[in-house]
Amino acid sequence: MNDYIIFSDTSCDLPETLKNEYDIKTVPFYISFDKENYLKETVDISINKFYETIEEEKIIPKTSLPSIEDYINKFKPYLEEGKDILCFSLCSALSGSYQSCKNAAEILKEEYPERKIVAIDSNNATVAQGLLVIEACKMKREGFSIEQTIEEIEKIKNESFIVFTIDTLEYLQKGGRIGKASALAGSLLNIKPILLFTKGSLEPHSKVRGRKKSIAEVLKIFGENIKDIKEYEIAIGHSHCLEEAKELEKALEEKYGIKCKYPIFDIGVTIGAHTGPTTIGLGYIKKYK
Repeated sequence: MNDYIIFSDTSCDLPETLKNEYDIKTVPFYISFDKENYLKETVDISINKFYETIEEEKIIPKTSLPSIEDYINKFKPYLEEGKDILCFSLCSALSGSYQSCKNAAEILKEEYPERKIVAIDSNNATVAQGLLVIEACKMKREGFSIEQTIEEIEKIKNESFIVFTIDTLEYLQKGGRIGKASALAGSLLNIKPILLFTKGSLEPHSKVRGRKKSIAEVLKIFGENIKDIKEYEIAIGHSHCLEEAKELEKALEEKYGIKCKYPIFDIGVTIGAHTGPTTIGLGYIKKYK
């Protein structure tokens, strides 16, 4: 029986249409603009409002992971119904969300010893995490047990890749990720960094002058890294630059003959708080079959 519910924390950045289509439940991250009042992502504040706020007020926000209590409160109603739980979390190298989920599962198992409550470290983020969650949903639809789904997910979760660029180094600098001198030099020289996220690791790839060139480079790097296109699910993600994302979607089809199966993802507060409202990129995850 398919008696389990699939969850993810909101760092999966799945569009509402996909969450509804695949019946995916989410546990939100928090965002604060004053380090005192914390808002739940997509519940208390929309993604658009988040980006508008940091642009207009020039604020560097602070994110916070879902608490153990948040996970418990989300899981309990389904456990009461006799459902098991399978929950994906943001890469544990980037956040404590996985540990928070795991701790909640251990607490709940004492109250519901007959239920399976499994936390999965996705080892991914944003579009790749979202695509991984969808693959799990496909398995569930095909009648996979929770154990079978977990086994398949562990096989494919590291066969993923994200390449992206940002327009400004301001947010990385203000968030303490790079030095002020580097950010200033980047701005003066119109430098746009290209970054990769693969196998749970975020790495710098290269630097390009000019926004259009950097987006073209993202497309080029994507093409160089993907193997057999038919074996992968692909998605585009952006943070408050939808028109550029649509242009990238068009270029993806023109250059590689790839027509995106899924709608463009809005990159949420977890990544956006560090990269700002200019992130644009491509990601993929290997299909389970």
